[in-house]
Amino acid sequence: MKRWFAVIAFLLLAAGFPAAGHAKDDVDLSIESIKCLQCHGKKGIAYKFQNEESVEAYVNPAKYRLSVHSVLSCSRCHTDFSTDHHPSRNFRNKAQYRVRSSAVCRGCHTPDQIKSKSVHADLLTKEREGASPVCTDCHDAHSVTPVAGGRIIRSETEYCMKCHRQKMTMTCRNGDKISLNVSYSFSEGNAHDKLRCSDCHYGFSSDEHPKRNFRSRRDYTIASSESCRRCHFDKYTKTLDSVHNTILSQGNLNAPVCNDCHGSHQIPHMSRGVKGRVLTTHKCRKCHEEVFAVYAKSVHGSALFNEQNTDVPICIDCHTAHDIENPLTLEYHERIPQICGNCHANPAVVSKYGLSTEVLNAYLTDFHGVTLGLYRKQREQLYKPARPIAVCTDCHGTHNIMSSVSSDPANVKANLLKRCQKCHKDTNENFPNAWLSHYKPSLSKFPLIFIVSTAYKIFIPIMGLGLLLQIFLHIWRYAVNR
Repeated sequence: MKRWFAVIAFLLLAAGFPAAGHAKDDVDLSIESIKCLQCHGKKGIAYKFQNEESVEAYVNPAKYRLSVHSVLSCSRCHTDFSTDHHPSRNFRNKAQYRVRSSAVCRGCHTPDQIKSKSVHADLLTKEREGASPVCTDCHDAHSVTPVAGGRIIRSETEYCMKCHRQKMTMTCRNGDKISLNVSYSFSEGNAHDKLRCSDCHYGFSSDEHPKRNFRSRRDYTIASSESCRRCHFDKYTKTLDSVHNTILSQGNLNAPVCNDCHGSHQIPHMSRGVKGRVLTTHKCRKCHEEVFAVYAKSVHGSALFNEQNTDVPICIDCHTAHDIENPLTLEYHERIPQICGNCHANPAVVSKYGLSTEVLNAYLTDFHGVTLGLYRKQREQLYKPARPIAVCTDCHGTHNIMSSVSSDPANVKANLLKRCQKCHKDTNENFPNAWLSHYKPSLSKFPLIFIVSTAYKIFIPIMGLGLLLQIFLHIWRYAVNR
């Protein structure tokens, strides 16, 4: 019989069957394993259960050679089977088969060895409560690789996903359940597709898996976001000055942190295209639902969502992304003309839509802009308390900005009058007529003002020269007559 097994082994090796020569750590497969792989090393073998479920009986020879169990004979785990005896067994369903098969693992792996790892200790606790953990949920039956002291799976991420692709949960002290199931994508769309799990989950590795206990799901999210600063320290330091971090430090745990905006395992690359800008606004929508609803109906929001226009501003263009300042402060209020000017003073943007490119200059040179500049200097140099001066948003609104071009002029004038009356109580309906809408007077825009202004530009220099000439002639006559 032994001679017959040797002949079979020789023929398999001659045929190039991966049994020896490249075996893990130069250990040959047993004669019994070689014999079993004659059938189970071919795809197509399946076992059907009573409920019509089935399980594949195929064993990948290459993976089996590299597994930690390759030194064992098949009958070491499949105790009922041998090269001469192949009994027929009957199971009700796949679940019963898997539970029965897992019991075999306890023949070598004692409870003391299993509970030495916290991730396994939790399984033993659940087992005492009546659950039936299945080893092959995480460890493939025929390609089990050693945790330490041997060849590890191709990558750390693949190793971690052996467990975290399963449905697992972590229970917090307040009873919150946190899913530990990870749907990880290695696509180019994932900004972290080149990172290992331990790059973010420091303290965890194939050898170390500490057990942690959090008070609530929110505490876990906040603690996890601290990992981001290891790579994104510049962004992290900006968030420390943001209104979000201020609210968080005051005890409001609902303030957003990195994970709330960027996600955790599926983090897309930042994009300035339509898709990226729409996605960004929807991230802000999670907390600012009412503001988003108003913005979506505005001239900016409707152009983004309905026309796919990337020229219009989104949340982070005005509020920035990480160092978000409280928009209710006077400092932010005074910077609004510059914020709006980023787009409305850029000819490459506004000239497409026939809008004035002199918005910022027009504001800074009129009564409001000049007064704002004076008050800012007073506050900086004389430490006088500043007074709020009208800026863009006081007249145009903030998130609810409407188009003045497509609106009825009478309605625009009526709305403008209401805004003017907030500061100028005694104004009448003709008061807004003095506003030039940030346009420079020209023959096409406000022609009468342009003509008068041009006349003054010509007449005043002539008057000045005439006055100088009169003075010169008077002095000359006085000198001659003397």
